[in-house]
Amino acid sequence: MNISSYNFHAPSSLFFSWYDYILFGVMLSISVLIGIYFGCFGTKQSTANEYLMGDKRMKPFIITMSLIASHISGTTLLGLPADAYRYGGTFLLSGISMFFVVLATIYIYLPVFYNLQITSLYEYLELRFDNRTKKLVSLLYILYSFLILPLIIYAASLAVSTATGLQMSTIIPLVCTTCIFYTSIGGFKAVIWTDAFQCIITQTSVIIVFVLGIKSVGGFTEICTRAIDSGRLDLFNFEFDITKRHSFWTIVIGVSFIWLSNTSVYQTCAQKFLAVSTLQGAKLTVIFYGIGIVAIKAICVLLGLVIYANYHDCDPFTTKEVTSNDQLVPYFVMEVAKGAPGLAGVFTAGIMSSGLSGLSANLNCLAGTIYVDFLAQFLPHISEKTKCGILKLLVVVAGIVCLGMAFVMQYLGGIIPLTITFQAVTNGPILGIFTLGLCVPRASAKAAFYGAIIGLISISGIVVPAQYFQSQGLMNDLPKPVSTENCTFYNQTLVPETVPNETFILFKISYFFYSLIGSIVTLVVGLLISFMDNSDFTVDEKLITPLAHFLLPENKKAEYRSVDAALKSLKHLK
Repeated sequence: MNISSYNFHAPSSLFFSWYDYILFGVMLSISVLIGIYFGCFGTKQSTANEYLMGDKRMKPFIITMSLIASHISGTTLLGLPADAYRYGGTFLLSGISMFFVVLATIYIYLPVFYNLQITSLYEYLELRFDNRTKKLVSLLYILYSFLILPLIIYAASLAVSTATGLQMSTIIPLVCTTCIFYTSIGGFKAVIWTDAFQCIITQTSVIIVFVLGIKSVGGFTEICTRAIDSGRLDLFNFEFDITKRHSFWTIVIGVSFIWLSNTSVYQTCAQKFLAVSTLQGAKLTVIFYGIGIVAIKAICVLLGLVIYANYHDCDPFTTKEVTSNDQLVPYFVMEVAKGAPGLAGVFTAGIMSSGLSGLSANLNCLAGTIYVDFLAQFLPHISEKTKCGILKLLVVVAGIVCLGMAFVMQYLGGIIPLTITFQAVTNGPILGIFTLGLCVPRASAKAAFYGAIIGLISISGIVVPAQYFQSQGLMNDLPKPVSTENCTFYNQTLVPETVPNETFILFKISYFFYSLIGSIVTLVVGLLISFMDNSDFTVDEKLITPLAHFLLPENKKAEYRSVDAALKSLKHLK
């Protein structure tokens, strides 16, 4: 709806009380103390392997907690409820997507990566293809990290700013410096244990807000009734329209590829799977991780429907009490918190925790990728102490860069579409190139490299113009209906909202399909080049997923190059 005229009084500010500040301060202090313990006491992360992988002796439960914490960031806790409030709860269907993702990870990707026992996931690409391909994909991961980490920082800082009234210019450095400190000195074990602590804080806070929200509106039945009446629970829309923001196929197909790229071939996630002491334990971790992710995302979607039920007759967007999607959840929490002392502090600490978890995990992996894939070859004979010092320095430098970039995130649009857009540009081609290497024995290094290049160019050619048209108001997704009939001190005239249709259909494709497109283009181009390439080579079956071993010709199963020898060479460089 567009507002042609309005007249209202803004509500009184709702900020932290003294006990909220205490709870918030305790959370930050515990995170820092965990980093200090592992950095200055404990085992002190004395080797590069321990600093990056926890010496590969981690247990499934603690890794699962860390994975959930680092993947349920502020972009989820703020963006997903707001998305459900405005566009409906179709994302509840993502549980179907995760089922396929878990199966693919366990049976296609994980067995090969785990048995190779590599530190950086991109080392596989050098073993399977060549150094040029590894460098390309490593650069794509680094690019993605520097795009997405500032967004994570911004989302966490926004929640704190809304709750405390402090300026973003104060909050952003606080978030970053806290995380940089305990990540740099504590290494992988500090990341894991702070993630576990922060996961408990985050999920507890979300559940408390969810329960109080249900109570405030009169029960879950009333929430469902209002959601159904407004069309927000129209889950089984089987219309196949690639331009439709939410539908059954958009979520089940599109989200499957998003989560597959964020789970199976994503360094931050794979590094934790590979840190578990056994392959069976790693598989259990994948299963528990999938269950946990689906559960918390379902709660976030339902929280969005709870918020709608509370504001179904007085939309805060229309009254301008909330001016962006990212402010809706903090606004609702501050209202609910009036009757629950300390709740605002707990929830805001949860948002901050989710941001710290995502930031710390990615900084640790980013430092490891930069060192292993780019610096190690130039520093072949340095001591373990020096390696750890370099890794710590990389964490600090990367954190400072992300801190600076976080200040521009508020000008780039809504959190959820922006996150998925950033993911698609890099993660789609990365998923395609790994899948090509694992599943197609005939795929050559040339096919992988140029497939990734063309996949990257193709998806960028869709995403960049789409973002431009979106920013110019030439494309808008129609939200579900809202009302202001019972707003106090509010009088306005509403006119129906229209959506311009001047843009080409290619640029109106739902952003949920971006990762799918990037990976498919990479795969198809890679296959075409492979079958046109008459080069005769064989590949070690250890580099091919067990499900594709039947594609290996019997007379070509001899090693093209020794995997064991290549791994020893890589370890020597480290």
